[in-house]
Amino acid sequence: MSVDRSTGGVFGETPGTASGAPSAAGSGAASGVTDSPANRLQALFEGHRLTPTQRRIAHSMVRRAADVPFLSSVELAELAGVSQPSVTRFAVALGFDGYPALRKHLREVVPAEPAAEGGAFNEYQQAVEAEIENLRHLAELLADPRPVQRAGRILAASRPLPVLGLRAAASQAYGFAYFAAKVHPDVRLLNEGGTMIQDRIDAAVRAGASALLCFALPRHPREVVDTLAYAKDVGLTTVTVADSAFAPVAKYSDLLLPAAVGTGLAFDTACAPMLLGRVLLEALCDDLPEAQARLEEFDAQAAARGLFVE
Repeated sequence: MSVDRSTGGVFGETPGTASGAPSAAGSGAASGVTDSPANRLQALFEGHRLTPTQRRIAHSMVRRAADVPFLSSVELAELAGVSQPSVTRFAVALGFDGYPALRKHLREVVPAEPAAEGGAFNEYQQAVEAEIENLRHLAELLADPRPVQRAGRILAASRPLPVLGLRAAASQAYGFAYFAAKVHPDVRLLNEGGTMIQDRIDAAVRAGASALLCFALPRHPREVVDTLAYAKDVGLTTVTVADSAFAPVAKYSDLLLPAAVGTGLAFDTACAPMLLGRVLLEALCDDLPEAQARLEEFDAQAAARGLFVE
C-alpha cells in the first residue's frame, strides 16, 4: 500500500530504500485513490524506519483501522501479538510523546465511530467476515488500477516469466502459473526450494527473463527473502504479492502488491491474495496481444480431445 512512484498508485514500489520498508501512500486526494482509514494510517507510517515488531503493529493497525483509535496500548499489543512496551516504542518511533498522543492523533484522522461489532457470529462466521473485510480493502486499493496495470506490463514483457512461491504461498504461485501458461509463451514455476532454485533463476535470465513474480505469505520463509534478493542481484525486476506492505520481502520488491490474509482460524486464509493473483492475470492478458488467440486455440484443442466433461 505504499505508493508506486511512477504511477501514483497505492501499491508499493520500493526501489532499494535505506530502511528496507516501503514508503506509505499519501492522502487519497493527492493520489486519486479512496481516502479510507487504512490509507490514512499508511500515510502516517511513511518515511519511518520501523523494526519488524513495529511493522507488525503497523500491519495490525491497518487491518483494524476503524477500531484502533479506541484501543488502549494493552489492547493494541494483544491485537498485534507484541508487548505493551513495544507499542509505546512504536508511538515514539512515529514522533509522538507516547501512545496516548498517538491515539489522540488517530482519532483525528479516522472515522469518529468504531466499526460495528460482529454480533452473534460464531468463530467460523467471524473468519468469513474477516475475509470479506480483506476483500473490501483490496477493492479500495484497486480503485487506482495503475500499479496492477504496470505489473501486468512488466510480467508480460518477461520471456520467460519465473513465478516464485514457497511453502504457504506455493499454491498461489501454482495457480497463477497454471493459468498464465495458457496465454504466456514461457512460464517457469518455482514452488520448491533447495539449492537449485538460484540455478533455475540463472537459467531464466540466460533465456531472456527480465522480471520475476513472487507470492509471499506468512510465515515468510527465509529462502523466499534470499531468493528475491538474488533475483534483484542478477537484474530481474521483482513484483511481489504479499500479505502486507510491511512484509519482510518488501525490501527486495520493486513493486509490492499487498493483499491481507485472514488469521482467525488455525491456519491463515488467503482469499485476497488469490483474487489479486487473478487480477494480475487479467492485467497480463491485457498486455499480451496474442492472449485471446491462445485461449481460443486451447478451447478448440480441449474440445477436440474431450478434455472436459460438458
